[in-house]
Amino acid sequence: MIRLRGVTKRYGEVLAVDDLSFDVEPGKVTGFLGPNGAGKSTTMRIILGLDRPSSGEVLVNGRPFAAYAEPLREVGALLDPGSVHSGRTGRGHLRVAARTNGLPLRRVEEVIEQVGLDGAARRRIKGYSLGMRQRLGIAAALLGDPRVLLFDEPINGLDLDGVRWIRDLLRRLADDGRTVLVSSHLMSEMEQTADRLVVIGRGRLIADATTAEILNGLGRRQVLVRTPQPVQLLRHLEERGFIASQLDGQDLQVEDRTAEEVGELAHKFGVPLHHLSDVQQSLEEAFIELTGDTVDYHGRPAEVTP
Repeated sequence: MIRLRGVTKRYGEVLAVDDLSFDVEPGKVTGFLGPNGAGKSTTMRIILGLDRPSSGEVLVNGRPFAAYAEPLREVGALLDPGSVHSGRTGRGHLRVAARTNGLPLRRVEEVIEQVGLDGAARRRIKGYSLGMRQRLGIAAALLGDPRVLLFDEPINGLDLDGVRWIRDLLRRLADDGRTVLVSSHLMSEMEQTADRLVVIGRGRLIADATTAEILNGLGRRQVLVRTPQPVQLLRHLEERGFIASQLDGQDLQVEDRTAEEVGELAHKFGVPLHHLSDVQQSLEEAFIELTGDTVDYHGRPAEVTP
């Protein structure tokens, strides 16, 4: 487990992380989300002891990360796939990491095979693509067979096969009871992979909930209904305290109710329905709604000149 309590980090006058507290539990994939500049990478560096918090405490399995004599056996991490000696081969890079952490060299061959770098292990890293460097970084994170793993944007640079592979890998690691924290800007992948989401903005906690809770608007529900009698159905709904509004044409939107409740009411009054469904927002929509006030960098639509 990873536990943060009241973690704050300042760089001069810049407040990068602001009184941040959350837990990352074993057996789950926890997605770590936030806009650019939200403090995600800084938080992960603090967890790994690469940055010291200005205040607060971080514990990994009950101890500060710096207290572990053989850290790769406890925590594996991929923060920057480019932070490697480009003149070494992929195998050489992993062998150095194994030797300096007291790990058997057989683990090098095992993780090379696990991440699919068999054909490139003898090549120098300077010739690797971004996707290959990502796989090498993941191999290094897995080298000590740790119970805690942190990945910062692990999908960047991977092709479709690589994306599916990392999705399955994260799932298997969590199902094995490991603690998995993943930072990503790819909402569609987090929606498919993460069991729980921690969302931050400007260094502060915005949401800490299951993916299902966030997708359901943290308790908000909506129903979309289509009927050839929208005015009649709207009147029946409002008379019984339903919050409803008419959209375009024959469509109505009902707030904080279930499709079953709306369907039963329509049946009671003999109103025919052509469509009835609970509406679940995408993670991208939920993320924008949660973080809209904390985005520091906004793009502008491109101007089209005639």
